[in-house]
Amino acid sequence: MAAKRRKKPRVQQESLGTPSRWRLQHGDFTEPVREADPETGTPVLHRRAIDTLGLMLANGTITQEMHDAGAVFRRQFRAAALDGLRGAALVRLSAATGETMTERQVQARRQVAAALDVLGGQGGAAGSCVWHVVGLEYSVREWAMRRGWGGRSVPASQAQGMLVAALAVLAAHYGLIPHRI
Repeated sequence: MAAKRRKKPRVQQESLGTPSRWRLQHGDFTEPVREADPETGTPVLHRRAIDTLGLMLANGTITQEMHDAGAVFRRQFRAAALDGLRGAALVRLSAATGETMTERQVQARRQVAAALDVLGGQGGAAGSCVWHVVGLEYSVREWAMRRGWGGRSVPASQAQGMLVAALAVLAAHYGLIPHRI
């Protein structure tokens, strides 16, 4: 008896004109933008990822002041070198002084710590949410499912409410909205 050969399933090739399945799981994209490459003149297709704060502002979930407060926190977070992105130092500090951080980083870390204190600390719901969603740029859903508050998952709608409230407190802290009594 002749043995029948089984056909191998065909592996479908992904289109190079669309983002891969791996990339799509990491966030939404705006509509692609067609431009001419400045060097060669050939048409290219750019896809831009949307950040959480920008999406919330576009949906009307947060105000412009809340968005600006999130942008200030994110800028301070990056300047403090807390985001986990590391690059080789282009200017090495003297080994004799033992300094590992610049003055700018120290000042930025103080500002981040002051903002987190206003939010109840990094261990609180608002502080943890802002640290991960605004600082480390996790999605709200990802923070809610993986981290949550106190190590427990939080419903995504509740997590979004925590972020909105935290951004309002940050906006008042940075003086973007007046304090009301």
